[in-house]
Amino acid sequence: MAISPQQNFIGSNYTSSAGTFTLQIHEGNGKQRACVADLVMEAARSNSEAIAISAGAQTMTYGDLAAQSMRLASYLIELGAGPEAPVALCLERSADFVVSALAALAAGAAYLPLDPTWPAARVRTILDDAQVPLVISRGGLAARARANGARTIDLDTAAHEIKRCDSLAEPVAITRDKLAYIIYTSGSTGEPKGVEVTHGNLLNLISWHRDTFGITSGDRASHLAGVGFDAAVWEIWPHLTAGATLVLADEQARTSAELLSEWLVKEGITVAFVPTILAEPMLAQHWPSHTPLRYLLTGGEALHRYPSPGLPFTVVNNYGPTECTVVATSGVLLASGATELPPCIGRPIANTQIHILDGNQRPVARGQVGEIYIAGTSIARGYRNQPKTTAERFLPDSLNPIPGSRMYRTGDLGCFLPDGQIGFRGRVDNQEQIHGHRVETDEIVCALNRHPAVAASAVVARGHACSKSLVAYVVPRESLAPSASSLREFLAASLPHYMVPSAFVQISSLPSNSNGKLDRGALPDPDAKNRIEDAGYRAPSTPTEEQLVQILSRLLGVERVGADDNFFLLGFHSLLATQVATRVHERFGIQLGLRHLFEAKTVARLAAEVDRQLMEKVNSMSDEEVARYLAS
Repeated sequence: MAISPQQNFIGSNYTSSAGTFTLQIHEGNGKQRACVADLVMEAARSNSEAIAISAGAQTMTYGDLAAQSMRLASYLIELGAGPEAPVALCLERSADFVVSALAALAAGAAYLPLDPTWPAARVRTILDDAQVPLVISRGGLAARARANGARTIDLDTAAHEIKRCDSLAEPVAITRDKLAYIIYTSGSTGEPKGVEVTHGNLLNLISWHRDTFGITSGDRASHLAGVGFDAAVWEIWPHLTAGATLVLADEQARTSAELLSEWLVKEGITVAFVPTILAEPMLAQHWPSHTPLRYLLTGGEALHRYPSPGLPFTVVNNYGPTECTVVATSGVLLASGATELPPCIGRPIANTQIHILDGNQRPVARGQVGEIYIAGTSIARGYRNQPKTTAERFLPDSLNPIPGSRMYRTGDLGCFLPDGQIGFRGRVDNQEQIHGHRVETDEIVCALNRHPAVAASAVVARGHACSKSLVAYVVPRESLAPSASSLREFLAASLPHYMVPSAFVQISSLPSNSNGKLDRGALPDPDAKNRIEDAGYRAPSTPTEEQLVQILSRLLGVERVGADDNFFLLGFHSLLATQVATRVHERFGIQLGLRHLFEAKTVARLAAEVDRQLMEKVNSMSDEEVARYLAS
């Protein structure tokens, strides 16, 4: 199957060649245009008993999805929700999140996802920056989402008020230039920046996806991405507008390549987006021939592996920054082992143009590397409340004669290949992909430099591809010597865990090149002599602690892990959890769940849980079984 740009659908009736419903987008001054909420309601009217959302043993029909979201939309309107006013959602990946996002859209408002795992300080910063009037949350998460001037709706305590509202008869009429959602990304200025995406942007993604991948009401699509990751937008709306079933992966499956592949087969998933870090090992796995999966879509980081021959599904590599509504280019990958070039990122999607330009913004010759600029219908409005940064990144499209045309400067390098597809060739700045998250290292530097013991700092990513980790280089203030734990705890108060460096190196000054800029190549690798350690380090004191330290230090690539160290601040992340659980099972013969790792956070507390399970196991055995167990 070839993926190529589709004809422009804005301004005409667009019918997906394989979809169940017709997307009708009406052009003209002041006329109503269909939005996402209209399309989901149409799916609900067509088959109200069809399953819209499945999460383990829990399911929600399209009729229930429509009823709950339209009643909540009515309540939001009572509280002042409307066009251009973002409704923040501080909710976990769940049916609650989908209902609330749909309600915000039906009310004519935009939604702003907030990952509940972010530090409270970051959540408040985003809420204040976005000037959010309403926040939807639930239970214990509600306290994290309170900000100046915003009203927090706790779905538990507000349930009675919501139920008394009459259901909204139909979604509020909205035009395609109005906001659909805002997603905050890491910012080079030291603060996160909100990308404003319109209904027109989102509809282009939906129509391209449904047509290209033949989405129908019979499909079952996976939902793995965290709510703060724009891939969740891609997972949710193209499928719910088509009447398909959205299936939420459990926490264990979504962080393990092996468990995820088993889950996809078991759940009968037909279309799945899988982040690069998990997709690469999955492309080398053996899959049963009866696998229902039709398309495995991947993206988020540079892909370094081609599919193995004989996979029972089509692998599609995708590329696109948040500023271009998730996907800008897409291409099918064929099994290939003969080329040393990395897999390409395909061709532009519908109504999208790719320019590869030199330093003077002139097109480079085919095969030459230049900076990627993206133009077309998917280009977001800009950054919320940041007109200067918007003007720097969203530029007039000098290659398009139509007045008002714009292009987005990505900061990515690429080239046009002989067959017309695009090769990705890295970054022009310090932006990095860490465990699937886009990270501006300058934001970390700005936060680190606010520490009272830090005079200057630099942050770089070390390692290769999906195994990258962040290393911070610190020039301490005179006579002050910050500990690693104080630096980690300071950063963790304002940054998500994936932005906290796993290692800190002390240097006397930052090296510079002949232009007076930071010479990243001259920064030393972390070693025992330059690494900043903790004076209060406590060595493991029991056999269980010693073995857990060995497991974690090897997986984290850290020489020394203390018994009381928070291993999440040493670079541990959810994608390592399954590996830790596997090694613990091999060594101790017990099962650790993700909950145990996330609740323990230190070797000492994790060792206590291991010892507790071991004692339970021993107490349930006969004397002979105990003897055999100890001997093994």
